[in-house]
Amino acid sequence: MTEEKGNPVGNGRKDMEVDDYITMGEKYGPAMKIETQEEANEYLERCVRHNMNFGNTREEAESIEKSNLGYYAGYYDDETRRRVERLFKCAHPVFGSIEEKGPPTLREAFELGMRMGRTHK
Repeated sequence: MTEEKGNPVGNGRKDMEVDDYITMGEKYGPAMKIETQEEANEYLERCVRHNMNFGNTREEAESIEKSNLGYYAGYYDDETRRRVERLFKCAHPVFGSIEEKGPPTLREAFELGMRMGRTHK
């Protein structure tokens, strides 16, 4: 991401337009540090607006963004994942809600991955 292009989703600047060119890490990494509902609501709105730039309706964009946030949080520790799922009202698209199902065991994660691999050839 070049400095001159800017990116309000990834760097938190509110005064710039949403940039189409952004990595997953730039877009969702900052969300993993958010700790208040107000910040989460604002950040989700910016993510949804960014997603709508690609032709999705608001409902589609919100669903996609919540799924992506839940998925991305799965790469973090359980505390971060739990906080992200609570603040963004999302869940991991494969493992489900950590609050309802707890974190997956290594065996569960492996078996779900294998099942998905066979299903999505």
